[in-house]
This record gives sequence, structure tokens and C-alpha cells, in this order.
Amino acid sequence: MNGAELGLAVSVFLASAVECVEALTIVLAVGSTRSWRSALAGVGAALVALAVVIAALGAGLSALPVDALRLIIGALLLLFGAQWLRKAVLRQAGRKALRDEDAAFREELDAAHTAERPAGEWDPYAFSIAAKGVLLEGLEVALIVVTFGADHHRTGLAAAAAGVAVLTVLLAGVAVRRPLARVPENLMKYAVGVLLSAFGIFWFAEGAGVSWPGGEAILLALIAAVLACSLLAVQLLRRTPGDLA
Repeated sequence: MNGAELGLAVSVFLASAVECVEALTIVLAVGSTRSWRSALAGVGAALVALAVVIAALGAGLSALPVDALRLIIGALLLLFGAQWLRKAVLRQAGRKALRDEDAAFREELDAAHTAERPAGEWDPYAFSIAAKGVLLEGLEVALIVVTFGADHHRTGLAAAAAGVAVLTVLLAGVAVRRPLARVPENLMKYAVGVLLSAFGIFWFAEGAGVSWPGGEAILLALIAAVLACSLLAVQLLRRTPGDLA
């Protein structure tokens, strides 16, 4: 595994782990208060839908010419990376509240308790909330897996990294039976934002015809540059008065 592939695997693993932690919070809330059978059925339905999305998008992207493919890959990764990095910078600068899984779990518990109870064993609320949570949290991961994997046929590596993240979070959730509040989720989101942005710049420029000095080795310099710019943004925002978003 070369440096680019290692960076790809780490990026996908971190992104998948973060989204899995948030999805786990939702599933634990509705499963523990409503119906585990219905909640897990919702999880299964969402995973099937995500698998279909990955297969369809992967086939579509692989049919594109190389330069067009890299332009699209770069644009998508920049879009995802900028979104993750913007939120991470705002959190580090104190302009946006940090993600708190315990607080999110309490909110989901309150909503599950107040929702109408079904007459039978099947609980449509638990099914729909679990399915929606997993689908929404997993959709961006699915797009990242497809996007990363489309270049140089690395879909298998990206999917494996996502699978390891899902299994890791699942085993941890089963072990503690509560939200994974101690996971450094906000720091992981920051790292994902930096990595996605750097890879996006790299592939977008390649698709536009740029020949990077050193090839994929330049990714280290791009990661360092994106990180430095984001840290500078954090410092500037800390010195500027502003309300919490």
C-alpha cells in the first residue's frame, strides 16, 4: 500500500467512523425505548439502499473518461471536504457548538418516549427513525467511498476501510451499550475535512491537466497546506467577535 492509498483508507475510515457513531446514537435511542426488532429492520433497509447507491454510482463513474472522472472526483471531494472543514473550523474557533453524543442521545430518547405507541409488536416509528438515521449518515460516506474508489479502481480498498469502521463502531457500541461519547468525534471531523480537501485539490487539478511535481507524493504538502490554512482561520475567528452558530 502506497502513501496515497494509505491516505485514502484513513480518510474513508475516519469519515465512516464519525457517521457510524452518530447513526449508532439514533439506533440505540429508538431500539432501547421502542423496539429493537423494528429498529434493526430499519438499519437493514438503509444498508441495502446504501449498497444500491454505491453499486449504481460506482458503475456510472467508472464509465467516464479519466480526465472527466478526476474533475468530478476532485469537485465532489472538495465539496465534502469544505463542508466538513468549515464546521470543524467553526467548532474549534468557538463559533459552533461541539457535537455531544450524550446530549444527542437524550434528545432522541425524549422524542422516542413522546411518539405515539403502536398497538402491535411492529413499531413504524422505530423502523423509520433508524432507517432515516442510518441512511442520512451513511449517504455521504457512500458517496465518499464511490468517489475515492473510482480513481485507479480503488473501490475495494475504500469499501474495506468503511467496513472496518462500521465493524469497529458496532463492536464498541455493543460492548458499552450506550453512545460513544468519548470518541474524539470533533477532532476526527477536522481530520476528515483536511484530508478530503487535499485529495479534492489533487484530483481536480489532475483532471484539469496539471502535472504535480512528485506525483502523489505532493499530497503530503497539500495536506499540510490545507491544515495550516484552516488553523490560521481558527485563530482569526477566535480574535473576531461573533455569536455561537
